[in-house]
Amino acid sequence: MPPVFYSFFVPALFVWLWSTGFIGAKYGLPFAEPFTLLLIRMLLTLLPLAVLAWLMKTRWPGWRGAGHLAITGVLVHGCYLGGVFYAIDQGMSSGLVSLIVGLQPLVTAVAAVVFLKETVTRRQWLGLLMGLLGVGLVMAEKFGGGAGGTVSLSALTLLWAGFALLGISLGTVYQKRYGTSVDLVSGTMIQYSAAAVLFAIGALAFETREVQWTLQFKFALAWLVFGLSVSAILILMWLIRRGAASQVASLFYLVPPVTALEAFILFDERLGPMAMAGGLIAVAGVALVVVTGPRKAIG
Repeated sequence: MPPVFYSFFVPALFVWLWSTGFIGAKYGLPFAEPFTLLLIRMLLTLLPLAVLAWLMKTRWPGWRGAGHLAITGVLVHGCYLGGVFYAIDQGMSSGLVSLIVGLQPLVTAVAAVVFLKETVTRRQWLGLLMGLLGVGLVMAEKFGGGAGGTVSLSALTLLWAGFALLGISLGTVYQKRYGTSVDLVSGTMIQYSAAAVLFAIGALAFETREVQWTLQFKFALAWLVFGLSVSAILILMWLIRRGAASQVASLFYLVPPVTALEAFILFDERLGPMAMAGGLIAVAGVALVVVTGPRKAIG
């Protein structure tokens, strides 16, 4: 196949799949509570991954490595997905949720400075400030009641979105600090299993666990399982083997605008001029950080 297929199409497909996770949540949440939906998603995802692990004769880590993977799973999948789904369930638009959690590279850069003693360039600090400014503009429009400001934006939804952002950011740093060269399939299974335990506790403690098995719910669940939790991982594995993981990282900042476009087409979720300008500024800020990742401190 031509080089452009590897350098652009497949990474772009991965980003598109990732962006549809917010849309899948929007379609599925009217028929099941967040933790219940996520628990079902995790359990169904483990089945095809188990088959894949058996076919590929996957290597499994030791107990110490599995423990680190479990913590990463709770943070990256448990806290992140739980926060995103609850924010959407409580009324925050999928486009706005994706914008907030899309600042993950920025927060991760700060966390890396604090916990990993990494240095950040002036260009990256500029990106951090631009990201915060962009989100600030979106928030100002939402609270100000401008165009697109009629959504249900409350302190609770912001708390859940911030919880998701913090979870995936700390999980990324933890993985970088304690990560091992474990097989991606077995590592993903351990992470999903740990997240499933968290979702089971949440569903049992706080939810009714009632599910309406409508056609829309089944379709949304199938997409979340096979389109996101399985296919996106398989594409990531393929990209890493092709040596294109850096291209995937550089495209992650495209997720918020792609999600916003999908939400506009499917749900008529609108952003006013100030919010759109804020989104563009935030995307540019994330790009400044991601394109030139933080360097290790010397000495």
